[in-house]
Amino acid sequence: MLGRRICTSVLRSHINLFHFGNKFPNFQTKCHTPSEICYRKLSKSTIPGPNPLTSRFSSSNYHNRMGDAGRPAAVPIPDIEKADRSELLRALEASLGSSFSSEPLVPQPNPLIIVISGPSGVGKDAVIKRLREVRENLHFVVTATSRPMRPGEVDGRDYHFVSKEEFLSMVERDELLEHALVYGDYKGIPKQQIREYMARGYDIVLRVDIQGAATLRRILKDSAVFIFILAESEYTMVNRLIDRKTEAIDALLVRIVTAREEVKHAKKFDYAVVNKEGELESAVRLVESIIDAEKAKVRQRSAMI
Repeated sequence: MLGRRICTSVLRSHINLFHFGNKFPNFQTKCHTPSEICYRKLSKSTIPGPNPLTSRFSSSNYHNRMGDAGRPAAVPIPDIEKADRSELLRALEASLGSSFSSEPLVPQPNPLIIVISGPSGVGKDAVIKRLREVRENLHFVVTATSRPMRPGEVDGRDYHFVSKEEFLSMVERDELLEHALVYGDYKGIPKQQIREYMARGYDIVLRVDIQGAATLRRILKDSAVFIFILAESEYTMVNRLIDRKTEAIDALLVRIVTAREEVKHAKKFDYAVVNKEGELESAVRLVESIIDAEKAKVRQRSAMI
């Protein structure tokens, strides 16, 4: 029964091929018996030639006219050893189909806000003073304070010295980016200075205490760079505080205890710079390297005040 079905199927295939061959005389069938496999042969003479209507749009013809990657056919480029530069550039532009842009490949870096902090006695002021001397395009924001002026300080250069009443009025007018009460005196950062100098393309340097740095971190988050300055040891730090001779012994003890606690906050900063005794230049160069590295980042920090 199964053999009969197979034979019937083959016979039907034979009949279909036979009729197909009648309609297309060049298509030959060769079938001997129902049990044999039928072979179809198409003579070479029946292979269709190129269609005149479609050959002009063929892939090979397109590439002959357009060149690789669909670009226009190459423009002759003069010998690089003989042609002058302007002629060579024009030929290269014509070959590429576009002119060379003189726009910078990397946009101008954003102005940075650099927050410098650290305990008392680590030489923050010395680092900032030297940085001011060797680095251009930096604006060092002058902090407002209610504390008395120390010998050698200049109003408007070291601090804006104001009374406590005037300072509190600035707070009420929302003129300060941050402010804090430090050792019984107020300190704060005026906003307007930052806005004016950032608009002119300057990087901004803020010198603040640990408490002020924590406040700025909450306000600015990752849009500013936070640098922590340290001495190489606690012994060196205490000796620097003694050499200042600006406080009575009780106030000095408070500063030492506070400095010990403040050192623990270093891990909350982006960078730590050790200002070793007698190696101020090395510390300043490291701060400069940090600024350069930040300005070379692909993903720039962007602070809005």
